Amino acid sequence: MLQHNIRKYRKEKGFSQEELAVRLHVVRQTISKWEKGQSVPDAAVLIDLAGVLELPVSKLLGIETADRQTEPDIHMLTEELARLNEQLAEKSRQVRIGKQVDEKRGFLLFCSFLSMLATLVIKNTVVSIVLSGICLLAAILILYRNLALFTSVTTDDLRMRSLRAITMFNIFTITAAIAIAALTAADIVSFSEQEEKLYGMLVLCCIMIVTGMIAPGLPFTRYTGLRLPWTIRDPETFHLAHRILGCLSLPLVFLYVACALTIPYFEKVTLTVILLWIGIPGALSYLFFWKKMHGRHF
Repeated sequence: MLQHNIRKYRKEKGFSQEELAVRLHVVRQTISKWEKGQSVPDAAVLIDLAGVLELPVSKLLGIETADRQTEPDIHMLTEELARLNEQLAEKSRQVRIGKQVDEKRGFLLFCSFLSMLATLVIKNTVVSIVLSGICLLAAILILYRNLALFTSVTTDDLRMRSLRAITMFNIFTITAAIAIAALTAADIVSFSEQEEKLYGMLVLCCIMIVTGMIAPGLPFTRYTGLRLPWTIRDPETFHLAHRILGCLSLPLVFLYVACALTIPYFEKVTLTVILLWIGIPGALSYLFFWKKMHGRHF
């Protein structure tokens, strides 16, 4: 409010920033900062400013006093200016955080792009796997080191443990997958068809169990968890989806193991379990989100 009022009443008086600065014995850049909301004048200068613009101080500040004939005293001015300074500091902090988030997000996208490029361009399978995996690991490590920045969850918050746990699990899983894929591609390690199925089943079961344990405790974030178009738009929908995921994971693991060991169509069983694991929380959370957006009770 103050920044807009300074600009408005300065122009009404026909003063340029330079002319107003001369009258107040400050530099033009100071007037510019006031009008951009980057700083505020102190109480004494504000009184002088109101005098130059021939306005009540309360009108310049955009505040109402108990008695409209009485101007706010120095104590009230100091409190109001302190409040404005706090708002400016918070605004500056948010802008600074936004720039940091954009910078880190750029690194994440760049690493993901390099990973994809390595897979498409490099013909040597082993080199392609290793380079692609390194890029993915770099992206996850950037995410891990900046979890507080991306999520606004403080480091002493208990929810940060869940974020760190799921991110560390992702790092471990990708590292193990890179190592095994590279060793297999280099013919250093080989698996029979049955061993490949057991290995795939073990990996998927571990992912489902660990995710199911951690998911209900995840704070709302757009970077980790079940990132569907509706879960990243609403915290309630996000938490509902992850609670369902937590309840569903262990029963589906038992069902998956039983079916994978008894039904000969391993790939179809695996695909069905994955679709159920993601699809059920996704469908129920979407139903909740749709009803919430349309003002209906779930």
